[in-house]
Amino acid sequence: MKKIVLFIFGAAMMFIALNTAIAANPSVTVGQKEGIGSYLADGSGKTLYWFKKDSKNTSACTGACLEKWPAFFGGAVFTVPPSLKATDFGAMDRPDGKKQSTFRGYPLYYYAMDLKAGDTNGHKLNEVWFVIDPGKFPPVAKQDSGSPTAK
Repeated sequence: MKKIVLFIFGAAMMFIALNTAIAANPSVTVGQKEGIGSYLADGSGKTLYWFKKDSKNTSACTGACLEKWPAFFGGAVFTVPPSLKATDFGAMDRPDGKKQSTFRGYPLYYYAMDLKAGDTNGHKLNEVWFVIDPGKFPPVAKQDSGSPTAK
């Protein structure tokens, strides 16, 4: 009986420690940068992007595109800080069979030229790659401006 109690206690402590570790290390955070504003980043602070040519749950970035714009996958257990809603995040199957995380249905990417946390070198690249401001995503079409639009 004593061994069972110790086992249950040990399992409960491991469960608490795992949940604490997950909460302390979210899959996604929100960064802030002058000239950029708020943007999504992975748990280590590397910027996440969306591709204007994507549609919900469909990636248009394949082949050589993925060398410059690797797909982001936050894992099976997705954690976010309190400022974000976990229900806004999901996962999709890519054409190559791999998983990719999504935000409000749109695939998430890294930019290979972002070498450290806080780099945003891919923002507005070719006017098709953008950081994601979670408060303004997906963008809506504006009649008289060149703002990005989501499909």
